Amino acid sequence: MDSIFKSLTLFTLAASALAAPGWGPAGWGPPSWGQPPSNNQNASGSTIAPNPRNGQWVDTWASMPQLTEFANLPPPPFNQSNLVFPNSTIRQTLRVSLPAQQIRLRLSNAFGLNELPITKVVISLPLAEAGQNLTGASGINTTTSQTLTFSGNQSIIIPNAALAVSDPINFPISAGQIITVSMYLATGQASNYITSHPGSRTQIWMSFGDYTLAPNMTDPSTQSTYHWFFISALEGWMPPQRSAFAIVGDSITDGRASYNNYNGRWPDLLFNRMQTYAPTSNIAIANQAAGGNRILMDGNGPNALGRIDRDVLAQSGIRYAMIFEGVNDIGTADNTTYNQTLTGDRIIQAYEQMITRVHTFGIPFFGATITPFGAPNSSIQAYSTPERLATRDRVNAWIRTSGKFDAVIDFDAVVRDPANPEQLNPIYNSGDYLHPNQLGYEVMARAFPLDIFEQYASGVDTFM
Repeated sequence: MDSIFKSLTLFTLAASALAAPGWGPAGWGPPSWGQPPSNNQNASGSTIAPNPRNGQWVDTWASMPQLTEFANLPPPPFNQSNLVFPNSTIRQTLRVSLPAQQIRLRLSNAFGLNELPITKVVISLPLAEAGQNLTGASGINTTTSQTLTFSGNQSIIIPNAALAVSDPINFPISAGQIITVSMYLATGQASNYITSHPGSRTQIWMSFGDYTLAPNMTDPSTQSTYHWFFISALEGWMPPQRSAFAIVGDSITDGRASYNNYNGRWPDLLFNRMQTYAPTSNIAIANQAAGGNRILMDGNGPNALGRIDRDVLAQSGIRYAMIFEGVNDIGTADNTTYNQTLTGDRIIQAYEQMITRVHTFGIPFFGATITPFGAPNSSIQAYSTPERLATRDRVNAWIRTSGKFDAVIDFDAVVRDPANPEQLNPIYNSGDYLHPNQLGYEVMARAFPLDIFEQYASGVDTFM
């Protein structure tokens, strides 16, 4: 009976297949698997054809989501007891990396304790008012505005810990262009635990009422701040030769002490260089850094070892990745020989674990040396103790000599003081002996070895 049943089942499946499109007397051959459809229809009924046909989604902008500290919540009255952004429009600008004809937006409620109800989201090109840059601009060119949909719906309720991806739209963007995202929340999010990226270095605007399609915000309630809220990535539909470079980092990669509304983080400046060099001009940068971030423990955002999957492997079009962290682990660990030895050992092991995870996907993984944080005394820079500086030196020696990373970016050698290698060069010191200044970030970007992208253009062995 079993053999008869199996024979009948196979016959039924075969008959169904023969009746399917792509099979039968006229074609008598398999359908063309793996080819993109000639067009796609959103749930709203609108049709959009992929351009190019053989494209892929690539992060053209990204920002690491994290739990918003209370000090970085929006200012009152947009921040109330167990409620943020009621009846509010948030207008935010993003600087994209690579060009695309079609884009879609990722929204994150990763750290919200309850639902995030989004009423409307509009993409536009910005207009700068007097004294403004396009980055941080409050105005929009309304002739360019397009309202996004989410599975065909203008609004979406995002559950806690979830994200939402908009339907693709035809919205041509060019490399390095600034775009504006205007988001309206009719009821707000009923919590003071929300998702944002506090270190935006970019001015945003907020106002009561729905101003998503308004050329500017004119309500008396209008205020501004320097954080990104709820946006985690902008993706472009791009040809197969384009890809993205994900950088996992802390406040140095997040641009602490760089100029506001300037796009002056070292990854921003590196992207500018990459655009002028043909072999790297097709690589976007996904900056996945947050101030205070650590490798081993949560702090400002999840620990780096814990977020590698979310911020690198789950992102779109990533073909290269890098880690530039460790200083906050060393600086916040107890200042004893035992704890510093343990911390250094665990950082090295975490690096190796990250390398293994990233290599599984054939992605090369680069490492950067930890930059100096020595100071004349620990009252100026609390991290600056002999035990912690020794841990930095030991970890850096491993980064340089172990051969585990596919390439090493020696930022320590770039910004240290030749006369006192445990300290930043005075001309690159922002004043806290930890973060480089704007000139320091420019030097770091210029020192980055662009040839490593060519060297690993075909990926890496996935065994380990």
